[in-house]
Amino acid sequence: MTMIANKTSDAVSVNNSAHRIVSLVPSQTELLYDLGLNDEVVGITKFCIHPNHWFRNKTRIGGTKDVKFDRAKALSPTLIIANKEENVKEQVEALAAIAPVYTSDISTLEDAYHMIHEIGKITHTNSKAEEIIEKIKAGFVLLTEELNQQTPKTCLYLIWKDPYMSVGADTFIHDMMLHCRLENVLIHETRYPTLSIEKIQQLAPEIILLSSEPYPFKEKHIAELQAYLPQTSILLVDGEMFSWYGSRLQHSPAYFCGLWNTINSSSTRPKS
Repeated sequence: MTMIANKTSDAVSVNNSAHRIVSLVPSQTELLYDLGLNDEVVGITKFCIHPNHWFRNKTRIGGTKDVKFDRAKALSPTLIIANKEENVKEQVEALAAIAPVYTSDISTLEDAYHMIHEIGKITHTNSKAEEIIEKIKAGFVLLTEELNQQTPKTCLYLIWKDPYMSVGADTFIHDMMLHCRLENVLIHETRYPTLSIEKIQQLAPEIILLSSEPYPFKEKHIAELQAYLPQTSILLVDGEMFSWYGSRLQHSPAYFCGLWNTINSSSTRPKS
């Protein structure tokens, strides 16, 4: 039985108690931890790094796109947590022969709320899930109030190098940029467009954000790009704050406020 949570589906249900869970999604693994499901989660991926003691002690069943079927099956799961974008469709369909699979499809903050609500319902942690949702909502209300006086800036968010890759308007990162009052210069693109240096120069963003994941951008990459875009503010950012759509969203608003402080500070400094 494969279960899909998307923009059009209603709540789904699991007939059995979800007491042996395998998570294939790092941000949702962290959510399961924050829902208090330490004993219930029996398997995670090698990219599920939060919390650290789960990463060190839970059984790893491969990567998000390279799930080891036999490892997952050996854990005798009663629920598997997946995501439409992060996992491979054929692998998820194969896993559905082992246990019910909840597959999220998330591109907005509202989608994230829906997912947290649904996972809370499925895992019988409704109250804690709603508490997390309310905390996230309160944080984003405060963020909006805090950034209300900021003039939006055009922004390019890079997730990869060689070739450079960014994000289009149908991604969760784009939605986070909107909440952060950063105008995506690729608003007319979809998914993850590839860019040349020449194209980036033509876009002439006021800000370029270099994400810590999936490509681990470092300080040296700022210098490489700055040579081509001397008038652009180029900053390293925590990719988890922009792309993790589980309980880590509780921390994103404060991070975004801090990011704007950095943006305002860097905009007052002359470019080298």
